[in-house]
Amino acid sequence: MKLILRSLLQIKHSKIILAVLVICLVVRLLPYFAPIRAADIAQNQLAMQFSDRNGLPLGTLLTRDQEHTSVILLNQVSPQFIHAILAAEDGSFYHHGALDMKAIIRASKEAIHAKRIVSGASTITMQLARMLDPVPRSFSGKLSEIWLSWRLVAGMNKDEILSAYINRLPMGGNIYGVEAAAQTYFSIPASDLNLAQASLLAAIPNNPTYFNPYQHWERLKQRQKYVLNRMLQEKYISGANAARTQSEKVVFQSRPQGIIAAPHFLFWLANQIPPNKERNQTPLSKVGWEDKSVIRTTINRPLQQFVEAQVQQVISSLAANNVHDASALVIDNHTGEVLAYVGSPDYFNEAKLGRNDGVQALRQPGSTLKPFVYELALEKGLIRPNTILADVPAHYAIPGAKLYSPTDYTESFLGPVRVRIALANSLNVPAVRVLEKVGVQTFLEHLHQLGFEHLNQTPEHYGLGLTLGSGEVSLWELARAYLTIARQGDATPLVSTFSNSPLPTPHYPLSPEGAPPSLFPNHTIWQLITNMLSDNHARATAFGVDSVLNLPFPAAVKTGTSSNFRDTWTVGFTTDYTVATWVGNFNGEPMRQVSGVAGAAPLWNRIMLHLHEHQEPGRFLPPEGLVQLPVCAISGLRPTPDCTSVVQEYFYPEDKIAYKRQNQFNLPPEYDQWLAKQQQSSFVSTNLRILSPHHGDLFLVYPGEEAKQKLEFKLAGNKSAPVEWWLNGERLDTNSANSLFWNLRPGKWTLEARSGEISDKVSFQVELASIKPTRRGFSISNY
Repeated sequence: MKLILRSLLQIKHSKIILAVLVICLVVRLLPYFAPIRAADIAQNQLAMQFSDRNGLPLGTLLTRDQEHTSVILLNQVSPQFIHAILAAEDGSFYHHGALDMKAIIRASKEAIHAKRIVSGASTITMQLARMLDPVPRSFSGKLSEIWLSWRLVAGMNKDEILSAYINRLPMGGNIYGVEAAAQTYFSIPASDLNLAQASLLAAIPNNPTYFNPYQHWERLKQRQKYVLNRMLQEKYISGANAARTQSEKVVFQSRPQGIIAAPHFLFWLANQIPPNKERNQTPLSKVGWEDKSVIRTTINRPLQQFVEAQVQQVISSLAANNVHDASALVIDNHTGEVLAYVGSPDYFNEAKLGRNDGVQALRQPGSTLKPFVYELALEKGLIRPNTILADVPAHYAIPGAKLYSPTDYTESFLGPVRVRIALANSLNVPAVRVLEKVGVQTFLEHLHQLGFEHLNQTPEHYGLGLTLGSGEVSLWELARAYLTIARQGDATPLVSTFSNSPLPTPHYPLSPEGAPPSLFPNHTIWQLITNMLSDNHARATAFGVDSVLNLPFPAAVKTGTSSNFRDTWTVGFTTDYTVATWVGNFNGEPMRQVSGVAGAAPLWNRIMLHLHEHQEPGRFLPPEGLVQLPVCAISGLRPTPDCTSVVQEYFYPEDKIAYKRQNQFNLPPEYDQWLAKQQQSSFVSTNLRILSPHHGDLFLVYPGEEAKQKLEFKLAGNKSAPVEWWLNGERLDTNSANSLFWNLRPGKWTLEARSGEISDKVSFQVELASIKPTRRGFSISNY
């Protein structure tokens, strides 16, 4: 009995295993039996066609398999072409299934009689199956093609099959589909094809190479005659129409192939746009030829081509300075639209790294970030419009690194400078001092709000050099940030297309929650920064009054040069346009002494002049709510009788009273080193300043060495005025007005310098040392 039960269980288990195997086989084979629906074969990877803002073509980017394909709905195709292709390829398409048995019988009889294949029997459905799954021309391949055709018929209606077919038709070269062919050969949409054009296009798919319209025109005309005769037989046209069409002259006004302008922009834009099935494109207004598959960009093609030409000319003029690459970006301030986008001098020159996109590449921005640190400091009340900054040697101790001592390329210092002068002349030390007040982390967060998303390292990584360009940003990011200045703090994304906005449009808030309120409305601070950047006289010290930055109309501009002259930048704006330019080398080689004003500025200048050739921009609005008061141009203080140049500077209204009470300005000790090297300074021409010794200094004198240890009394001031030296109330007898040496003597001393009604006084101390030094003439100071 147990044996019988065991046998029954084994049989039962065998059936289960067999059933599982059958189910697995069915599941595996199910896709080969399932009907194919239109959505299953939707064309998602299509060629992208781009036009400029006015409908002028920019170019076509092919699909990954290098096919030029445009998809169009069946009801948007000229009926003339529908009739022509049906007559030529499958006259009974709407009356049979996957196979046309009458055509098969007819073709078999003709082949037997002629002992060769005279005509084919493939239906449109079978041709579509072959397009979807190319198979060898063999018996098994034909069976596979028929089986796929049956699946298509099972899942799609006739219109869906025909639509899929005409959008995949091989039309010569890498052109696929009637829409792409109409645009390429006639520069019109498929909906506008007339009978002559339609019959010629319907003749090509039979053998696209053999009937190439540019190489085998006579062959194509013979095939067109066949198509017209078939249309006559199918009663689509009359005999008169067929004869007239056959003799009609058709001109192939070929649409320019490939890329016409803005190649870097097109490839960048193509990477931003989602696949076709995710796009929500809307039909565009009729401008020349257009259809819903054309992406209408914001580019202005004539302007784009002008900028491309200027980039090449500027690079050519700088070739002797080892300059090979440049990029440029032009933005409409009112809309944020990108009007011109040049990534390199020649996209198609691979030997010179032409495909590198300088607009999106990350490079060190030099001084172009300085306006944003000044704006933030003004917003937080850390500096004021009339603040005097110290452009003197400064040293910063950085843990684990060398002492940081910022300098300018000239390695010279201007001493006390107004904020306006510091920014306009791009002075490094004042900018670092301001960043120190603001804080690197706070400034970095502000830059993120302005859209510099690639500054993603820690504040410690960048350090105080962040305001001098220690990070890496793109020209795109710089242009967007300067557009924010031009729009008085209104941050807006850059716009690239007029389609249904397939691109992400982030908004960068410039007043984050929890931020302390600024002293004035935010737009006032931006207006003040604009005023400083557009002040030609303020930047005269570094650039002169007649540099390429000085345009015949109001323009705000900032240059930048990275370390070792590897990158030069110029970014600026008028009330209408923002222009950003970069000049350098993609391979990282340094240029030969080419700064921002010599490299990128000439390109910026040419573009700006062209943009405003026919209409000058408006004037910038003055900073709202601020008052202007006269100051001495050099010192920034209230003018004095010896002030050689008086200018107007902006003040907060509450600073007006303090300004009127101001009668002198005493420089703090940080200026001493700088003052000591000045032959004459407007800051000390009417004010005496004892530079040595410092107030509170302690000196040691060694027994027996008093006559050999001397201390220099040094004064900064007007050398032409008589000076008296007084020590502990006693006048020193000396003929040296600005400097003298005094033998060290123990005691507490008060040194005073007098010149007329002005004076300066310091106190210092000298003590006896207990140990005699090993080196003669050596003294120790504690300051």
